[in-house]
Amino acid sequence: MPELKYSSAELMIINAARLLRDGDVVFVGVGQPNLACNLAKRTHAPNLVMIYEAGVIGAEPERLPLSIGDPTLVSGSLSVVSMYDIFANYLQRGNVDVGFMGGAQIDKYGNINATTIGGYEHPKVRLPGSGGSQEIAAWANRCYIMTPHQKRRFPERVEFMTSAGFIDGKGAREARGLRGGGMLAVVTDIGILEPDDSGEMRLAALHTGRTVEEAQANTGWELKVAESVKVTEPVTKKELRILREELDPAGIYLKGAA
Repeated sequence: MPELKYSSAELMIINAARLLRDGDVVFVGVGQPNLACNLAKRTHAPNLVMIYEAGVIGAEPERLPLSIGDPTLVSGSLSVVSMYDIFANYLQRGNVDVGFMGGAQIDKYGNINATTIGGYEHPKVRLPGSGGSQEIAAWANRCYIMTPHQKRRFPERVEFMTSAGFIDGKGAREARGLRGGGMLAVVTDIGILEPDDSGEMRLAALHTGRTVEEAQANTGWELKVAESVKVTEPVTKKELRILREELDPAGIYLKGAA
């Protein structure tokens, strides 16, 4: 049987989709996290419910949305409410199971920087900022992020904490009144990081053909390794077909992805 060919982006999307459970309520945006949610709905989690910052609940779009306010999200949705209702009556009440995060940096405690690189007052790069990500990080029961595994993306401490993970260790979230579960999985093109008992991210799984040494060399701190590192399940033809032919046939988010 010929070996399946796929990009790093497809590998991350597929493994992120597998983290989702049937019946999960997921706070999601656009891009690769959106593909992961829709892939999960078409495979093992048909009852997954997606909600969007703009106020759409239970979206069933006919095409891939290009923004959180894309009109295609409204057609077939369960409900459309105000942004206030989404954050106050769903997220802050604990009714969101999963929040998909994004950012330029993630540190050893799962904190995310999506604000500045090179200092806040005089940054080298100014990033998009929080949007609703800090609220999602604070209140969602589980948070996940997908990102390429590169040392510059994984500093020991983020330069600016846009969204809180475990801050500086387990117990720090609770001390600051953050009820949500925190960053529970970081899906990269090398493997998956998960928090240990102290809240520090450690290597929990590797993708086929990748090594512990490779993960450690591409991390900006001394990356710990779980006692038993798992190997993720191989990518399947079905998952690739759904991604390429049903979800993103135009290659809006997959084309050109490494």
